[in-house]
Amino acid sequence: MSEEADYVFETPQLSDVETLRHSAAHLLASAIESLYPGTKFANGPHIDHGFYYDMAVAGDLGEDDLERIEAEMKAIAKGNHGFRWSDKTKEEAIAWANETGQPYKVELIEKLDVPSYRFYTHGDFTDMCQGPHVKYSKKIKHYKLTKVAGAYLWGDEKREMLTRVYGVAYLTKDELEAHLEQLEEAKKRDHRVIGKEMELFKIDSDYGGGLVLWMPNGAFIRTMIEDFWRKAHIEAGYSFIFSPHIARRSMWDKSGHTSHYSDSMYNPMEVEEDLYQLKPMNCPFHIGAFDSRRRSYRELPVRYCELGTVYRYERSGALHGLMRVRGFTQDDAHVFCTQDQLEAELGACLDVAQLMYRTFGFPDYQVELSVRDEADREKYLGSDEIWDLAETTLAKVLDDRGIPYKRVTGEAAFYGPKIDVKVVDAIERVWQLTTVQLDFNLPERFDLGYTGADNDSHRPIMIHRALLGSIERFFGILIEHYAGNFPVWLAPQQVRVLPLSEKFTDYANEVRAALTAAGLRAEVDDDSEKLGYRIRRAEMDKVPYSVVVGGREAENGTVGVRKRKEGDQGAMPLADFIARVAQEDADKTQ
Repeated sequence: MSEEADYVFETPQLSDVETLRHSAAHLLASAIESLYPGTKFANGPHIDHGFYYDMAVAGDLGEDDLERIEAEMKAIAKGNHGFRWSDKTKEEAIAWANETGQPYKVELIEKLDVPSYRFYTHGDFTDMCQGPHVKYSKKIKHYKLTKVAGAYLWGDEKREMLTRVYGVAYLTKDELEAHLEQLEEAKKRDHRVIGKEMELFKIDSDYGGGLVLWMPNGAFIRTMIEDFWRKAHIEAGYSFIFSPHIARRSMWDKSGHTSHYSDSMYNPMEVEEDLYQLKPMNCPFHIGAFDSRRRSYRELPVRYCELGTVYRYERSGALHGLMRVRGFTQDDAHVFCTQDQLEAELGACLDVAQLMYRTFGFPDYQVELSVRDEADREKYLGSDEIWDLAETTLAKVLDDRGIPYKRVTGEAAFYGPKIDVKVVDAIERVWQLTTVQLDFNLPERFDLGYTGADNDSHRPIMIHRALLGSIERFFGILIEHYAGNFPVWLAPQQVRVLPLSEKFTDYANEVRAALTAAGLRAEVDDDSEKLGYRIRRAEMDKVPYSVVVGGREAENGTVGVRKRKEGDQGAMPLADFIARVAQEDADKTQ
């Protein structure tokens, strides 16, 4: 077919950097083909910050080989090959895939089943791809291969495991170097490493992948997070709920989970000739609480919240420390309200969310407003009137609070629009946290109603709302945000008392007792090691404050204060030091 033939794939609207990354994936594949002839290629998309390619490599390929592959990529790129395209019919495309020994491409061609297929060639390498690409290979300059991983073909765990090579790519050298520095810093902050060093949590395959055992230090910090969360919700007018971990399968049928969410649910278990399933979400139980009796409009809004543990099936290859687990606790909430109350309730949800971000040390965040695709209204549940009201109200709430946001068309769920909030951590990474989602589906499925002022039955509007997402993932983000150096109010041990020698252990214990009496968490390290070693150990243990005590301090009722990362702060009366730490604790100072 000629280059003038119509292109039938949906033309992607890629930015310059996305086009560059897409082209880098092809450059990677051409280098692999050159070094490992006979490799079978699956797919290689651009992703955030870079690209990857999945393939069945003809030979052994590990991370030690990345430097060699990069060198081959550079050699190919220097040839300044043009990225040239042509279209083929289905028969021509399959013939090409068979002739070149690419069975995965045959599968992809059959799966797409479109009238024509686009192919791009640079140098001696050709791949089926919808594009676009840079004009010449020499444009691909600033990239780095980062890791090798396993990936199931098409993401299906029942298929064979392929090799996935990841890379990052940017338009400029400075951007690439900044990102590589961020990756190095991220390695130092890896929550899995810090979690083990600080004895925060444990995940052991003997107990089951993706299942978290909270160790005492981690359990303490988790308790502090949850206690603050509960206090904030009491002040915001929520009522607490505790719901079961399982429910009859028929309930999940009614909610729609078994038909739309079954891939993420565990298999049912038989109990007295009936089927039960572990819950993947808390929503139906909150609906059950609302629907326990007929409600009057005078009772609305009804706000329920729960730290509810749910279970979702994740493939073993997707599990990642606390960030991706199989059992986790959602900070879940649902609000049932009238249309007139919707704006105020949405605003209140955002107010509590902002309180959480400030308190836990995330001053910067990004917001997206996901709305329906106006060109495809039929796939959305609910009337145009209710959708227009919902989207307008969500936008107004954000505008009234002066919160900048990006409007994302077509990303709304079929049952309602939503607000997503992503926080920015200490090394400029973005993490999805809060979702405020309107739902027109479940109130219909469960036939929810309340009696209005006109004595008729009305359907309530349901708001799904999670602020932290899950306690496990949020805790992992916190570990990496602080690099384990938690602020005073979260630290399991706030002060470590270090006597100069065993002669001053009695005064050290007096200091510890005074700190404890003030509600602070302190321990004495009176081991026989030298003071310098014990000071370094306190730093390694990430204790916010250490105090050194000897004869002069005992005589004057003072302590020698050392602050984590800042070092010696000088001598201070014990009472003043206690007041200082107590104030930081109360203020939740970062």
